[in-house]
Amino acid sequence: MTIASIPNPDLVVSPVENSPHWNLTNHRRQGFQNLHTIARYVTSLRSPRVLPFRKDIDWTIGDRPDVTRFRSLPHFSAFVVARGDRILYETYAPDFGPDRPQSIMSITKLAVNIMLGRCVAEGVLDINGKVKDYLPEIGTGYGEATIRAVADMNIANHYSDDDDPKAITTWNSLEAAVGLRLPPENGKNLSYRSMLCGITGDDLVNRIDGPDYKSASSDVLGWVVERVSKRSVRDWLIEIVEGAGLAGSFHIACDREGVPLLGGGACLSPRDLARYGLLFARRGDGIDGRRVADAAFIDETRSNPGPLWPKPREGLYYSRHTTTDGTFVGHAGLGGQFLLANPDTGTAVVYMAVHENKDGESMDMYPTLIRMMVEIAAAN
Repeated sequence: MTIASIPNPDLVVSPVENSPHWNLTNHRRQGFQNLHTIARYVTSLRSPRVLPFRKDIDWTIGDRPDVTRFRSLPHFSAFVVARGDRILYETYAPDFGPDRPQSIMSITKLAVNIMLGRCVAEGVLDINGKVKDYLPEIGTGYGEATIRAVADMNIANHYSDDDDPKAITTWNSLEAAVGLRLPPENGKNLSYRSMLCGITGDDLVNRIDGPDYKSASSDVLGWVVERVSKRSVRDWLIEIVEGAGLAGSFHIACDREGVPLLGGGACLSPRDLARYGLLFARRGDGIDGRRVADAAFIDETRSNPGPLWPKPREGLYYSRHTTTDGTFVGHAGLGGQFLLANPDTGTAVVYMAVHENKDGESMDMYPTLIRMMVEIAAAN
């Protein structure tokens, strides 16, 4: 007897919004908070030792009008300020909490900065070398680009994170490869890296005013790191998780071959996201004297910026898989989220959110949000 099946409801793609069910406007908040159980393939990592936090609340942070505004918005999930082993301030939405995981989307990309910095410091990677020098099998979309240009989101090719009708490959295809949406009807379950090799391009010159943002670039760089270091991306992530002293699980979506999605697949709790940011705030120093990231590379990331973000984020640059103003390093994530680390004060600031509009974003909010986080992180 044959028993009929149905498509997995969480992963069915809406023909109206062209998004999987978990990422639809009316379901996105629940989807973000449960993505580590929704994705088809997920790797979870934990640290044997934990960075303990003690509360040392600075109530002047909560008294700021901008903090009051942002924590009252409908999309708000969590806000945490941490320095050293202290929580200076934290507040959460009623449906969330300090140890509850949520998708951090593109904030995941910060791991690439750590990996690149270590490889450059160890002399196994030339940041001015071409991608094809390390990945001869890569396609024309990345082969002639330098590692620096890819790290700075400063190349053009036929891939787009958006539903660009001119793009040959889009995020939707990669999302299917890592099990975040159902593959096309009668489509194959392709490996992520085979899809990266299929991205094409022409002269690769970035002709737009600002970064040409492509999440595929993160995973091309992760593959380069794996090739030159002779260590898997998963092994690198284990080192980062253990060096940060995460208390809970670091969940990350991967493809059916186990390749993690560095472009935006991680899920973390708010406190663990703060621990992640503190790696940068400590200029690469992990717990128990571990060296996790390269301090010189972090400093160069801040002082040698890449393309300038256009309005409304003028004054900010995209540099080596971070956003920076020359002082902080950080990254945004879909949903209106941001992680900021200030190495000068040793402070990390976390803002987690889930926008429930069609795009999952509100670009106009970032200048005010980042300014607030910058000021809090800079205070002594």
